[in-house]
Amino acid sequence: MGLADFIEAELRGLIDDWTDYARVLSQDGSQLTESQLRNSAADILMAVAANMRKAQSPAQQETRSRGDKDAPHSTFNHVAHEHADDRLSHGFSINDVVAEFRALRATVLRRWQETSPGGAAAFQEMIRFNEVIDQVLAESVRHYAWRTERIRDLFAGVLAHDLRSPLGAILNSGEVLLHDDNLSPAGVKAVAFVQRGAIRMKQMIDDLLIFTRTRLGDALPVSFSPQDMGRICNDAIDEVRASFPDAQIEPRLAGELRGRWDGSRLGQLVVNLLTNAIRYGSGRVVVEAGAQDRQLTLVVSNEGNPIPEHALATLFDPLTRARTPNRSGRAAGMGLGLYICRCIACAHQGTIGVTSSESGTRFTVRLPYSPG
Repeated sequence: MGLADFIEAELRGLIDDWTDYARVLSQDGSQLTESQLRNSAADILMAVAANMRKAQSPAQQETRSRGDKDAPHSTFNHVAHEHADDRLSHGFSINDVVAEFRALRATVLRRWQETSPGGAAAFQEMIRFNEVIDQVLAESVRHYAWRTERIRDLFAGVLAHDLRSPLGAILNSGEVLLHDDNLSPAGVKAVAFVQRGAIRMKQMIDDLLIFTRTRLGDALPVSFSPQDMGRICNDAIDEVRASFPDAQIEPRLAGELRGRWDGSRLGQLVVNLLTNAIRYGSGRVVVEAGAQDRQLTLVVSNEGNPIPEHALATLFDPLTRARTPNRSGRAAGMGLGLYICRCIACAHQGTIGVTSSESGTRFTVRLPYSPG
């Protein structure tokens, strides 16, 4: 008897074994019923048996055995997705999902070997069975991980959105208190500390909202209007100097710098680049801006140790830092600053890149430029 035929003939016993194991893994208080467990096992086993009966060329077998992502999507992928969704919603960990498939593999092969199959044909069927199980497992784990990441991003986005209202109330109340003539000097100082902390929290929440929005597949919204890049750079420099009064920032703004961009977003980009240069560099920070051939080029450079070469490839990835800050006295943030800079540049149909050597580090932003 072939292995596919054996699976169908012994389906009830195989389901019994797998269901017993899955119930052990099930979390206390899980609402996953025995009927649901059995249906899930039956769906996967029947899909595996059906797939094993399909003709497979040597090239397809090689592709599947390597686990290539380009392997043809099988008809049982939706079964793997349903299994992953079911297990995630009922508290199974990803390790539990892997353990279930490991138990399934062992159960089928153990029971089949008891029928004393032998020869080259049986060996080839075992290889094919393992390849199919691996493919279902890989698809289930991939979908489980994707759903987990999406749930986490949705939670972070909702949390950041809901935090803006109480934080806005704190900022507005602080502004009212600062204009109260009856407030003592100590009270004024305390309110100023509260406001600075609330502003910092607002910046972090705004960064988190951008991060979750782009992770969930939405493009970063931009609103174009006539802007002066020179003014944007100077305003950003003033804002950063308020937080880093000892920083040496030198603007080099040349030529006509008026165009159509999202001024608020570009201001955020320049502030992030300046803050990054001050935190992780040393000495003077230079901001250069100029336009030529319908392209605006913005460069923020700093002195200091170079960024390690191995870190350059992932420098603009979220939640990534290449090194620890050189300057003390302020937290390094969440590791979203450069990621957000890339989002802003891309939203303007532009690019951002970095070069780093012993002579310093240069971040270069290039944006389409139409004189405003």
